[in-house]
Amino acid sequence: MEEGFDVGARLRQLRQEKQLSQRELAKRAGVTNSTISLIELNNVSPSVSSLKKILDALPVSISAFFAGDEPNHPSPFYRASELTDIGDGQLSWRLVAARRPDRRMSILHEYYPPGADTGEEMLEHDGEEGGVIITGEIEITVNGEVGLLGPGDAYYFDSRLPHRFRNQGSQQCVIVSANTPPTFSDGGQELHHA
Repeated sequence: MEEGFDVGARLRQLRQEKQLSQRELAKRAGVTNSTISLIELNNVSPSVSSLKKILDALPVSISAFFAGDEPNHPSPFYRASELTDIGDGQLSWRLVAARRPDRRMSILHEYYPPGADTGEEMLEHDGEEGGVIITGEIEITVNGEVGLLGPGDAYYFDSRLPHRFRNQGSQQCVIVSANTPPTFSDGGQELHHA
């Protein structure tokens, strides 16, 4: 998560704005009461998929969760330090222009350390996504078809097809990807690669 960002306080603030108890939010999100409590106390760092389930129950988008105030006339340029990391502490997904209100696509700089896996539960969400592998190797499963991709290889598929990303190699995999519509900014939609 973004360095210095207080995930627990932000979740508590949003939950209270929606006038939900921890118990009610947990029920809506399909997680335990203690999960909500531990996150709000910053005793655990939620995985991206867990955080997304909780935010969908509010509903609040990942972008809105991490967003600050975007200038009225945002610069077209973003320094590496300005990208919003919406990863889970193991996986890192650095989103370009996360706070831009009129964004119609998501561009990500993704990092998958050795052993990283988006999970056994296959992902499915509206839209299309594609990317290019910069370094390392990644195993991508799309609708039962498995591909092992390396530097310079690319992928592009309909995101409604069940998919999964796994790094079974010994080095970090870096990918630059894009998806549309920007599922990171649409509350209630499944998170890309989560």
